[in-house]
Amino acid sequence: MNQIQNLLYDALIKTQHVESAALIKIRETIALTSPPGFQLQPQQVRVIIDAFKSAPVIRREGFQFRDKIYKCVRADKNSIYAKCDNDGLIMVKTKSNILLTTYRDGMYPSVCAEATEKLGCYFREKEI
Repeated sequence: MNQIQNLLYDALIKTQHVESAALIKIRETIALTSPPGFQLQPQQVRVIIDAFKSAPVIRREGFQFRDKIYKCVRADKNSIYAKCDNDGLIMVKTKSNILLTTYRDGMYPSVCAEATEKLGCYFREKEI
């Protein structure tokens, strides 16, 4: 794993309330992921990037990610929270990246959100 993947693992996956995480580089439209087996296809990366451009539509209609329809719980210029049954995802935008985390049934969404927001804040401070 590279340094970013290690950071995602240590700050997020180790909480045991984040199933998977990715740091999406907006300009390059690529994703660095943790755990290494968690892969995002280019079209999935595009959906995530575009979600922040259409927050009102996302709030109203939700969006499709990994063959599931997610209902938006929160959407603003910095964060999008969405869920599908007992699974969910959190997206936090920084200056040049989007931090994406997922959680599943049995994990606490609030812990996932808090860890994701804190790491997103750290990335904003460091201008990552």
